[in-house]
Amino acid sequence: MKSRTKAVTDTAHGSTATATTHCDDLAKALEAFRDHGPLIERWGTELARRLGAGARLLVAGNGGSAAQAQHLTAELVGRYRDDRPPFSAVALHADTSSTTAIANDYGVQEVFARQTAAHGRPGDVLLLLSTSGASANLLAAADRAHRLGMTVWALTGRAPNPLQLGADDALCVDAPLGATVQELHLVAVHMLCEAFDQAVDRGEADHWTADTGADDRADADADADTGDGSGGGGERRAEAERVARGRRGLDGRPDAGGGPGAGGRPGVDGRPSADGGSGADGRPGVDGRPGADGKPGVVGRLVGRARTVGRAAPGAPAAPRKGHT
Repeated sequence: MKSRTKAVTDTAHGSTATATTHCDDLAKALEAFRDHGPLIERWGTELARRLGAGARLLVAGNGGSAAQAQHLTAELVGRYRDDRPPFSAVALHADTSSTTAIANDYGVQEVFARQTAAHGRPGDVLLLLSTSGASANLLAAADRAHRLGMTVWALTGRAPNPLQLGADDALCVDAPLGATVQELHLVAVHMLCEAFDQAVDRGEADHWTADTGADDRADADADADTGDGSGGGGERRAEAERVARGRRGLDGRPDAGGGPGAGGRPGVDGRPSADGGSGADGRPGVDGRPGADGKPGVVGRLVGRARTVGRAAPGAPAAPRKGHT
């Protein structure tokens, strides 16, 4: 009886030791992870500026990394701590119909690349999460994003790895186990959200993010104006009207006049600017019609590219598939 009790006790102690070892591994990796603070701060500030300017964040990962990708987008579209305007962020794996259709028709390696081609635009950010840094479908997405003029960031495990080398910037967690890497990726996600919100609070995105109260404040300033311009209300109202004509609302639609978005670019509903052609910067309209330089529009270029995305040459062997996450 005593020997059986001792065996049970030893087993329990062994389980406790294993759990403690896991905590020790995490604590050790966390110490080195602290050095990535400035990088995450820079990412948060840059992301606030870009999303505030109308860009979009696309995020992708496999398995547990997919769950963390969706965690990040939920924080940005919803909120992290305090209330703020929503920002555009999409987890590519979350559209199960598109993901499974692409996997069935083009192969698993194309599930993120094809969605990146569909949703990505120059200036957007693609953030890829991988514990191995070697997932074929993430590497294909990074390549497609670069061809579209997007910026690619990566959260990976130990460096060097293929995804780190294929990204514009990467945070590589120095830990031997995938579980520890994923735990620190979650820490990175929360730190990124914190840095993003702080950048928004500092006004990094205010110049671009639509302010639904601007018109009301402009009207109040104008009413308070004495009429000789000394109060500045007339100038502020005129400026607010100029901003209103060139901005799009928080719902992503263009202003009531149907005109272009901020900077003279076409509205996001696909309609070109008031002159029917390109935006004020000379770029083609989002509806695919040629711009002033005669080049095809964004949709026209993407449609032409999408027709060949993921199609193997006749008789070519299928690309190898990997099970990395």
